[in-house]
Amino acid sequence: MSHQALIHGDVSFRAGDGMLMPIPDGPVEIEIADDSVTLGWMDGDDPGSAAITRDEFERFVREGKIRVLAET
Repeated sequence: MSHQALIHGDVSFRAGDGMLMPIPDGPVEIEIADDSVTLGWMDGDDPGSAAITRDEFERFVREGKIRVLAET
């Protein structure tokens, strides 16, 4: 099930074993699985996506950096 959310604050993901990459503030579409959450967004004309652990997602929500809006 897909949800709409807003990123507001410092939300980042690790690309493989590389450095942390920021997710830009603004709307995202999220897909919640048992152990991870996939986020999709547009950065200008370029689509972006990342998977983060469910624990990271829940921490970002508690901190107010991700605000879940609605199911789609």
